[in-house]
Amino acid sequence: MPAPLTLPRLSWGDPSATRRALLIHGLGSNGPLMWRFGTALADAGWHASAVDLRGHGVAPRALDYSLAAYAADVAATLPGGGGAWDLVVGHSLGGAAAVLAAADHPSWTARLVLVDPAIKPTDQDLVIVRASQEETFADPSEAAVRAAHPGWHEHDIELKAVAAHQVSRWAVEQSSAQNQAWDVTASAAALTVPTHILGSDPAVYSIYWGERLAALQAANAAIRYSYIAGAGHSPHRDQPEATVAEFLRVVGG
Repeated sequence: MPAPLTLPRLSWGDPSATRRALLIHGLGSNGPLMWRFGTALADAGWHASAVDLRGHGVAPRALDYSLAAYAADVAATLPGGGGAWDLVVGHSLGGAAAVLAAADHPSWTARLVLVDPAIKPTDQDLVIVRASQEETFADPSEAAVRAAHPGWHEHDIELKAVAAHQVSRWAVEQSSAQNQAWDVTASAAALTVPTHILGSDPAVYSIYWGERLAALQAANAAIRYSYIAGAGHSPHRDQPEATVAEFLRVVGG
């Protein structure tokens, strides 16, 4: 297991709240971009913490960008005062890291919500991800983000541009290069905590659906699934109201 890094975090809600959640962003993003989930949980009485993954945001840089390294970092991230998380929410890469961490450390969290998780991207998915990242690095401005996503909230436009400036391009490239066999299906099948996959709309774009999802659900009865109509890979940015409503239904407010 790779040596973990200490990840920076920010939070929403009352630190004394009895329910505690960890939010883990996707490739090329940062902790602040999980603000929709953070504010929703805080308003529902939770204390939510979001981290910057290694190589992202203001987190430490490293040489290892394997999924195992990402997972080691989040597994070592615990609530203030210790104990287990009541909920971990992981988007895309963050979902893959959360799956590995929860499978290897069953007491780390009581439940998982995986937002269009990168459990087993297809070759075409990986091509799309690389093209998207190259486009972002070519022009990481707010204007470019707004042109690509005119329906996003101004916070998301601002923060996506900030994240693009903060992230290590080398880290993003190595996250692909060091994970040629990107597949955490076996760990997902071994999960023992209740897990809900909150998917994006396959008619728009989803990185995890269809036969891969059906096979996983058949292998693990702890896994449930729903999706957000009209949303692409980042439903919390594409369709925030519907995403938050379904998210709160899943976690029980």
